[in-house]
Amino acid sequence: MTAYPLLNAIDSPADLRRLSRDQLATLANELRSFLLHSVSKTGGHLSSNLGTVELTIALHTVYHTPHDRIVWDVGHQTYPHKILTGRRDRMATLRQLGGLSGFPRRDESEYDTFGTAHSSTSISAALGMAIASQLKGEARKVVAVIGDGAMSAGMAFEALNNAGVPHAGAPANLLVVLNDNDMSISPPVGALNKYLARLISGKFYSAAREGAKQVLKNAPPLLELARRLEEHAKGMVVPGTIFEEFGFNYVGPIDGHDLDALIPTLENLRGKPGPQFLHVITKKGYGYKLAEADPIAYHGPGKFDPAQGLQKPATPPKPTFTQVFGQWLCDMAAADERLVGITPAMLEGSGMVEFQRRFPRRCFDVGIAEQHAVTFAGGLACEGLKPVVAIYSTFLQRGYDQMIHDIALQNLPVVFALDRAGIVGADGPTHCGAYDIAYVRCIPNMALLAPSDEDECRSALSTAFGRDQPVAVRYPRGAGVGAAVRPGFETWEWGRGLVRREGERIAILAFGTLLHPALAAAERLGATVADMRFVKPLDTQLVEALARTHEAFVTVEEGCLPGGAGAAVMEALQAAGLGHPVLALGLPDAFVEHGDPARLLAMLGLDAAGIERSIVERFGRGAARLAPVAAAGG
Repeated sequence: MTAYPLLNAIDSPADLRRLSRDQLATLANELRSFLLHSVSKTGGHLSSNLGTVELTIALHTVYHTPHDRIVWDVGHQTYPHKILTGRRDRMATLRQLGGLSGFPRRDESEYDTFGTAHSSTSISAALGMAIASQLKGEARKVVAVIGDGAMSAGMAFEALNNAGVPHAGAPANLLVVLNDNDMSISPPVGALNKYLARLISGKFYSAAREGAKQVLKNAPPLLELARRLEEHAKGMVVPGTIFEEFGFNYVGPIDGHDLDALIPTLENLRGKPGPQFLHVITKKGYGYKLAEADPIAYHGPGKFDPAQGLQKPATPPKPTFTQVFGQWLCDMAAADERLVGITPAMLEGSGMVEFQRRFPRRCFDVGIAEQHAVTFAGGLACEGLKPVVAIYSTFLQRGYDQMIHDIALQNLPVVFALDRAGIVGADGPTHCGAYDIAYVRCIPNMALLAPSDEDECRSALSTAFGRDQPVAVRYPRGAGVGAAVRPGFETWEWGRGLVRREGERIAILAFGTLLHPALAAAERLGATVADMRFVKPLDTQLVEALARTHEAFVTVEEGCLPGGAGAAVMEALQAAGLGHPVLALGLPDAFVEHGDPARLLAMLGLDAAGIERSIVERFGRGAARLAPVAAAGG
């Protein structure tokens, strides 16, 4: 007998709609068990998905997906959605090369209506879909499911502000579901809220409300008094006044794990026109006690045994770059009281937990608000402090205007610690830090450092902190080669790289951690290798010196080739009047898929074998001379 008899019969949401309420409750238990055991074998986001099982079932039961649209914010809460929309048998491939994405993708399923992985985009996208349906004359309902953390972003409130006004002649038929998993409700409050939600979302309440408006519309003072009394009465039991002010009909909060509360409320809301707002309370890790007790640890675990939970490895793993940054941050804060640390809702991911514990007054988690984080840092810098913004490379893209206008234009001394630079592996193209070299190096006053190992990372951060200008330091996810990290605050000579291996004929200029496969390739080819360290300012003296003794250059970087470090070298050679051929190796002009990082680098030709192969294909092997090039300098 199968362990999941109901779940195995669900091939699409249409199958859900044939089940009784009792069967749906049983299905929720099967789905949660399947999800736990599936993720334990593949790794992936767990706590957030355990918390959305009932909500997912209820939405697909009430809404006629895929005709009705559901947009999931961030997307790390969509594994139940994937399982119920025909992808159950592919969950074993989750986040693996060629397998299911860990986030919604339009090219993966018609039920994935919008690709999401950066937060706070769902309301904007869903509003666009709702307005499009109105303009096209289509009877379609649209739902945006957004988490409480994502509601801290300005973009979410921009969308709410826009959604509450009429478009195309009428208010948009849009439901925003706030999945609030940062609070809990006791049984009495939950029962009360269930009753209120059903009452407020029902036809009688709406009819009475609209009837009262008609009666009072000719007496504006009385209408305003009634509105204020209604807000006051609802405000005593529900925190919905702010959403009502945006033009939404607020319902909730209700228990997001209670199908008997969710389904009737959603049925009521589906039949109501205009913008609706449903506030549901869920618990991260729900149904798995270990994840409930520590939802952060189980947010994105690797493989584990559900019966045992997460276990500490027998031998401690190599320190990650993130941990090197976290230790440096604490050490530098102890040495310099001007240091303040800022992160946009990534305390754990950016390695700042210990810093927050030790220096709580100097640690600022601003929520999912990258634009604010950058300009906030600028304000701190104006008053003589030394801000360090810990942010993923892919998330700094969201604060790009602020980095240019508010930091670089004013030449403010802000350090940007760019974690997850380069390939990130299982999280895929939405989180791949492919573009920071290109988008930072084109900004005046900005500098960009690319350390090659853990020890260099600490030195690069110290070097950046000592500058009176904005500086970004990029480093990858995970561990490096395991270089011992020296204590203290050793700094680099500004704008200078160094030769790591003397060779002849070909000079390989390595930017960042790809130095090490470049060195391995150079051993087989007899090439020179330079650890460039600085993308900007580029060490043009070293480039020109190497040009005098070498016939060709190879640049290696874990970033996009258009506008990247290789392009910087070509620009420098051109400016110096040098015609040396340059082979630029890096990430292609395409989005890099999810998969094992080492395998992806090998597929892209950025491992030692790939670098060697590309050089041989372009320049040949051995002592054969290349075509003559212009001599460098005197």
